[in-house]
Amino acid sequence: MNSKVICVALGVAAIGLTGCSKKLGQFRSDFFSANPSPLETVGQNVPATVNGNIPAKFMVKKARVTTTPVLTWNGGEVTGQPVTIQGEDVRANGQVVSYANGGTVTIPFNVEYRPEMAQSDLYLDFSVDQNGKMYKLPRVKVADGVIATSTLASAATVTPATAPDKFEKVINEKYTADIHFLINQANVRTSETAKADYIDLNKRLMEANSAPNQEIAGVTINSYASPEGTYDYNKQLAERREQNTASYVENQLKKDKITEFGELTSSFTPEDWEGFKELVEKSNIQDKELILGVLSMYKDPEQREREIRNLSSVFNELADQILPQLRYSRVMASINVIGKSDQELISLFNTDPQKLTVDEILYIATLTDDNTKKMEVYRKSADLYPSDYRTFNNLGLTKYVAGDYAGARADFQKARSLNPASKEVEMNLGLLDLLDGNYAKANEQIGAAAGVPEASDALGVYYLTQGDISKATTAFGDARTNNAALAQILAKDYPAAKTILAGIPTPDAITYYLTAVLGARTNNENMVMTNLRQAIRLDSSLLQRAQKDLEFSRYNLSFL
Repeated sequence: MNSKVICVALGVAAIGLTGCSKKLGQFRSDFFSANPSPLETVGQNVPATVNGNIPAKFMVKKARVTTTPVLTWNGGEVTGQPVTIQGEDVRANGQVVSYANGGTVTIPFNVEYRPEMAQSDLYLDFSVDQNGKMYKLPRVKVADGVIATSTLASAATVTPATAPDKFEKVINEKYTADIHFLINQANVRTSETAKADYIDLNKRLMEANSAPNQEIAGVTINSYASPEGTYDYNKQLAERREQNTASYVENQLKKDKITEFGELTSSFTPEDWEGFKELVEKSNIQDKELILGVLSMYKDPEQREREIRNLSSVFNELADQILPQLRYSRVMASINVIGKSDQELISLFNTDPQKLTVDEILYIATLTDDNTKKMEVYRKSADLYPSDYRTFNNLGLTKYVAGDYAGARADFQKARSLNPASKEVEMNLGLLDLLDGNYAKANEQIGAAAGVPEASDALGVYYLTQGDISKATTAFGDARTNNAALAQILAKDYPAAKTILAGIPTPDAITYYLTAVLGARTNNENMVMTNLRQAIRLDSSLLQRAQKDLEFSRYNLSFL
């Protein structure tokens, strides 16, 4: 054999041995990149993707590498799902990397977040199987730490749903009486003002005039003519009825020495076709559908009347049953009944609460922002009105705010037993499940509370725990809460987050902490420092979090 051919053959053999038989070299950190880096929580998890770019002449053809992502921290570690990387001569289902050309690999990672992960490192471990020989390669680091801003979402800060009271400081009552007229007449007859409904109306006006807690808000008169005859004549007739009725009522008010009655207003309707239609619809007239057809077909009032008169078979019934009811003036009195003042309610609660209605007691609780005082009011309400679900729902609300979640659950369950259909109770039980991590059940219960004002904030927090930022921002809507601001920060809509944070009515430590995070993300050092100081002043436990929080890795926080 030619010596050149021998040399070439030996060279090819050597290359083959290099690609198949040599031991796999060590992986390097610069082969890999993590996305995101540093890692970041999404909801309650830490998801990431490690992308590898393996160079040419590295991956041995018969090597099979089990690659395991490992997140480590001081005192602990957690592993993700292993991924197989293999040379081109391995018969398996791993990600294949060419020896000659190299290749790319993808290693997903997702673990449940723990607070100690804030200071951590993500590594890759490598276990090699090459022709049945097993060996390990040194782990390599691919990412630093975990940003855990999303975990600031808190169901504990969501305001539970209040079952509202029905207390009204001013209750408006309306009383009416009709004065009927003879055909083509406008004089107010004594027989009409002697009827029970008008006497009762007049009596009610006198009672309101003398009662210290009542006022006459106004008296209104509406006068009508029946739709027969010419329009002009009916207009004059209805107007005379209005004038005569108003004059009579004014004289009656003077006679009864009622001087404070708001305003006396009056009006007239020449032809009451709407009333005519309504009465016909309710009647037993045999051909009423024919009459209603005429009303819908003709809009001109005089043509309507002509066509109805042409229905000779039914016009006599109309004249007897319907038209007399349309010749009248309606007198309506509007009376305001003024309830107890706030001071009167509080005084009675302190001295003789049995004299208060359940709605009055529930209203009293709204007069204070002190949760302890609210709890005291709702306890008394539950004692006095144990069958009203609202007392237990609202008592549970105060316990929830106080952090007594077991007590809150007991009260909410009692409220549900009294009113299984209550949406407020359903939402509040959903909040407790959200706190406990029972996310599917929480979603079902909060979803069933649609329409309850507080449900949007609760639903937004649910979506934050699931890492669905888009749905969270939609659910929060125009809410001005820490959770709503957090959603905008995670969505990277920093102007919106700033607006929400500035509009929170009662900012707390988390409000200031989130504002500091916003400052860090928008490179505003003064915003970071000023708000961290205030956050830690309100909640000293935030100092340790801030010092470990990679949101602030570019800032010196030693002064804190």
